[in-house]
Amino acid sequence: MKAFSYERAQSPSGAVAAAASATAAKFVAGGTNLVDLMKLEIETPSHLIDINRIGLNTIEPDADGGLRIGALVRNTDLAADPRIRKDYPLLSRALLAGASGQLRNKATTAGNLLQRTRCPYFYDTNLPCNKRRPGSGCAAIGGFSRHHAVVGTSNTCIATHPSDMAVAMRALDARIETVRPDGSTRSISVAHLHRLPGDTPHLETVLSVGELITHVVLPSAIGGRQVYRKVRDRASYAFALVSVALIVRPDGSGRVAVGGIAPKPWRVEAAEEQLPAGPRAVAGQLLADATPTDGNRFKLALLERTLAAAITDARD
Repeated sequence: MKAFSYERAQSPSGAVAAAASATAAKFVAGGTNLVDLMKLEIETPSHLIDINRIGLNTIEPDADGGLRIGALVRNTDLAADPRIRKDYPLLSRALLAGASGQLRNKATTAGNLLQRTRCPYFYDTNLPCNKRRPGSGCAAIGGFSRHHAVVGTSNTCIATHPSDMAVAMRALDARIETVRPDGSTRSISVAHLHRLPGDTPHLETVLSVGELITHVVLPSAIGGRQVYRKVRDRASYAFALVSVALIVRPDGSGRVAVGGIAPKPWRVEAAEEQLPAGPRAVAGQLLADATPTDGNRFKLALLERTLAAAITDARD
């Protein structure tokens, strides 16, 4: 790990001011992803800004009837909150499907959204990776690609986004609130937070340098049967091969977001119109532009079967 300086911020404004005044600064809260990457020298910040003392650790009613979740609310606390369990059970189930109990006790809401890919080639510094070193190439293309994306990829990157929580947030139409070093704030839909790789896979979100997430806002509860189904190589502490966040209303309409198949939580509104027609029609829309490898082509059929199981769960 490379040497770095460290400070504890006392407020959101203080945190972004510190980020503006330092070179290559990073915010750290739970550190469940960042610290590992620093140990491997994939992330090499010269300055760490500890944001654990700036507040932002409560869940409060939002003026529009939803909930405002502080960026530092731990995953365990979010999943267990009675309001989340009652009105947004999809989110609770997605959180409990992720990581381990120990990690959920430390990981934060904003950190979960911003975690970086678990592509093994990204973590192996002896191999080329355009996310880690732009322009070096993508070792996953032509390599072992079982866990990689089948849609939304480019010829520079086929990594998937690892978050379970983000998939549920996408289905729920959540948005994030941020503050920037100049003091300005903005609201960004979770749908637009993550970038597709294109020619710049190292740019993973639309956040600017020094911009800090302060809250994640859930809209008012939409009801319906809510299911999160995750398929993985082992029963726990593993990332999704395919995951499905599904909301089905009594009239048969609903929402579908998918994880494990794309560089970001994947939702295609046209696919949701096909819910009454069944999982094959839904999967066909979700995977309309799929470009699988020989190693992950099985995900096309696996997604359809997972959708079928999730729809059955919801209707039962």
